[in-house]
Amino acid sequence: MDSTQEVPNVLSLCTGYGGIERGLELAGIKHRVVAHVEIEAFAIANLVAKMEQGRMVPAPIWTDLKTLPVDCFRDRVDIITGGYPCQPFSAAGKRAGKDDPRHLWPWIRQHVDTIRPSRCFFENVEGHISLGLREVVEDLESLGYTTTWGIFSAAEVGAPHQRKRVYILGSNRDWDTNCIDDSQKQGISQGQDSQPSGVCANVADSNDPSSEGRGVPGGVHQKHPQSNSSCDGVGREATQQWLPEPGLGRVVDGCPNRVDRLRLLGNGVVPQTAAKAWTILNRR
Repeated sequence: MDSTQEVPNVLSLCTGYGGIERGLELAGIKHRVVAHVEIEAFAIANLVAKMEQGRMVPAPIWTDLKTLPVDCFRDRVDIITGGYPCQPFSAAGKRAGKDDPRHLWPWIRQHVDTIRPSRCFFENVEGHISLGLREVVEDLESLGYTTTWGIFSAAEVGAPHQRKRVYILGSNRDWDTNCIDDSQKQGISQGQDSQPSGVCANVADSNDPSSEGRGVPGGVHQKHPQSNSSCDGVGREATQQWLPEPGLGRVVDGCPNRVDRLRLLGNGVVPQTAAKAWTILNRR
């Protein structure tokens, strides 16, 4: 990273695999993540592996949001991001809200109050609208943040599934547009809701019979028979994509840590959705 250029510092809470921060990149926001907070062991291993491979800028990882030493970040962080646990609000669970031990918003509110970032950018499930969102918005506004939110889906950015998510953006000062890539400034200033770069239309669809029988041992890429669209930023040619499934019915062949991977993806953020949410909400 070019350390001679001042870019916003980001503190990533409940990082997962870093989908929100990747979304900021896709939205043209140059930034530096100064620390990650993540408690899931497999997610931490994923982050460390990407740092070791040079695919992510190295940064410390703190494992417990409740014990994060936030005082050292005060007035040194420009953006706080976070996809805090959805279980207290999700329709797939008991919706226990504040009574759920995984309810972390009170600690996040304290961290925002202590650090005082310019922007807060959060993500959660659609069920958050009817349970907990009012508290989040009221808390942010009580801390002096102008707040807006909206529902954004993966389908809007080219995926064959909905995956609707609530994104919340709070601001307490003018945003420095110097941190936005020149290629993005025009579209944002003109209010264009263009599809973020790097969207791959060939997302695996479990209901698509054409997705069966295309798996190749050893992770070899094959040309997709029906599309020439390109995948995002991993050095693949425009006609190639990772083929997710083998020819044996609906069974995944040779996929280590399958349950952990599914959990990581299920709890993760679609970067292209985060990019669109940031662009639209920031413009508001």
